[in-house]
Amino acid sequence: MTSDIDEALDWQGREIDCGSCAHAELRAASRCRLKHACVQDRYARRIDRFFNWNPDLANNYVGHPHFEVRAIAAKHASVFLLPPLLDDAEETVRWNAARRLPKRLIMRLRRDPHREVRIRIVSMIDDADLIPMMSDSDYYVRLVIARKIDPRLLGPLIEDVEPEVRRVVAQRAPRDWLLGMATDTAAGVRIEIAKRLAPDLLSRLRSDADWRVRYEVASRIALRELGPLADDEDELVRDMARGRLSGLAERSMERPR
Repeated sequence: MTSDIDEALDWQGREIDCGSCAHAELRAASRCRLKHACVQDRYARRIDRFFNWNPDLANNYVGHPHFEVRAIAAKHASVFLLPPLLDDAEETVRWNAARRLPKRLIMRLRRDPHREVRIRIVSMIDDADLIPMMSDSDYYVRLVIARKIDPRLLGPLIEDVEPEVRRVVAQRAPRDWLLGMATDTAAGVRIEIAKRLAPDLLSRLRSDADWRVRYEVASRIALRELGPLADDEDELVRDMARGRLSGLAERSMERPR
């Protein structure tokens, strides 16, 4: 039985007939090949290969009824033909057009209905232009913004409903914001705060409910604040605290009298 990938079918499932193709001359010139490089084929890889071989023909296909053809043609066609594709029904077409257009034309895609388009738009714009997207309904869009935007602009995401977004904020925000985030309900966020707070400020987290937070505190807190953690209910926390205190005692004994 012949598998689908071994067949030459167009986007409507019909067998491809090279004899009736408008590009018959390309075949003679080895600029297309059935089941390998063909604009009529329904497989994106074969369409892509066709336009790689014949980029000069892309302008003729930005209005093709098959979205894969439009999307791949958008990679090669004249940029002057691309603005209408920002309104295409298929997100892949919109994105391939957007990636080649100036920023002033793609800003409206910040509100695109498809999350993948919005995520990719984030990669193309910066800081002030990202602020309106910080309230995006999709958490991953907000997460990508949190990873990219200038740390001084992260304020609106401090109380984001998604803990992973707040965790990235804790990793990147200015250090003088961290105490204000120390009561976050997610342990993962508090762990990141414990990793970055100045040692003298870690006493705020010394009694944290999560042992992982207390472990980070025990590893970094000022030695004069370490004592209570030597009797922590968690063995790893106790060992870290006692190890640091033991090291302090040994150094004190080694000092010349």
